[in-house]
Amino acid sequence: MLLTSLIERKRDGGRLTSTEFRALLDAFLREEFADYQMSAFLMAAFLRGLDEEELSVLTRAIIDSGVRLDFSDGGPPAVDKHSTGGVGDKVSLILAPLLAEAGVRVPMISGRGLGHTGGTLDKLESIPGFQVLIGLDRFRSILDEVGCAMIGQTDEIAPLDGRLYALRDVTGTVPSQALMAASIISKKAAEGISALVLDVKCGRGAFMTDREDAEALARTMVDLARSEGVQATALLTAMNAPLGRMIGNALEVREAIDCLSGGGPPALRDLTVALSAELLVSAGVCADAEDATARLGALLDNGRALARFARLIEAQGGDPDIIADPNLLPRAALKTDVLAARAGYVDIDARAVGLASVELGAGRQKAGDLVDPSVGFELHADAGDAVEEGQPLFTIHASTEAGAQIAGGQLAAAVTITESPHVLQPLVLARIE
Repeated sequence: MLLTSLIERKRDGGRLTSTEFRALLDAFLREEFADYQMSAFLMAAFLRGLDEEELSVLTRAIIDSGVRLDFSDGGPPAVDKHSTGGVGDKVSLILAPLLAEAGVRVPMISGRGLGHTGGTLDKLESIPGFQVLIGLDRFRSILDEVGCAMIGQTDEIAPLDGRLYALRDVTGTVPSQALMAASIISKKAAEGISALVLDVKCGRGAFMTDREDAEALARTMVDLARSEGVQATALLTAMNAPLGRMIGNALEVREAIDCLSGGGPPALRDLTVALSAELLVSAGVCADAEDATARLGALLDNGRALARFARLIEAQGGDPDIIADPNLLPRAALKTDVLAARAGYVDIDARAVGLASVELGAGRQKAGDLVDPSVGFELHADAGDAVEEGQPLFTIHASTEAGAQIAGGQLAAAVTITESPHVLQPLVLARIE
């Protein structure tokens, strides 16, 4: 088969048969199809799209390129969650131990932050000693011990996705809905889970700013997951303003601890419980969302979910003493406030805040950049709140005076103060199954 002809066909809007597409992907894995050729094919797929059969072939090829975990051992059901990325989103840190305490297994394989959005692995690595790069044998052992484990992608699971994503990252093809769906669902299916909830964010702080696009992606991923035998639902959630009050890796761990202690911002708790309830119902652990919500709320309020998080930290080499003393987490050298320039009602641009955190060192502009776990922002007002002139809007946690000054200007520009309150979107916009 002349593989270059397949590039040309996709470029011209044609489709590949299952046999042809699989042959192309297998040739790429054997390094018989060069990176530059696959880059050309990915661009053609980005521009022309993939049909349902092509999407299924790509997803299955990624799964088959590595190990597919199996939890059909008669133990608790295995479940997981995926978020399409936002600003201040530390839900995974709360959700995994909360669900483990509720009686399911959570084999969570997460990613790092890129662009204006944060990454779960970066947050976890701000915990002194916490190891996210561990092999599958230890991963399974921690799951048996704790009920949840949170690691980065390994060469053993979906290696084809790693190679494809490296090319997508440098060729401008990351935003492709089809390629994104295949990448996400293949890795989740390879975890061996029986139920999945997708947090698909839309708004100015999300990768998908348009609601129709976000809903289309959600439906594609739900259908694709179910075709792979995974019971999936999706919540379409608003990401116009940051989620919670803390932005930055160690700061977000602090806020996760607050939530696991029964406190924290209401929106963060509400979203975590809503996503977790979806999984308990899908896995058959709870009869309905009302039952699941009550059970999860009790586990946050009575300290049991927090104790489970401490067990997870210790099992993965971290210092569990941060639970009792969050000051053991990395702390920035400098703190300075950004004040309201006038009285009125606050509107906060999540994307602008996320970009400011990257500039400060809390995130990365490209893969391989180092992050400073101590820096970030604390918000003192939520979107829609009334503020007075001179009232603190943010506290900047910075490592240098220069960084604090730059961030201060960016945060001031990220806030709009209006004379009258504006209509706020609900946090959960739609449920898709």
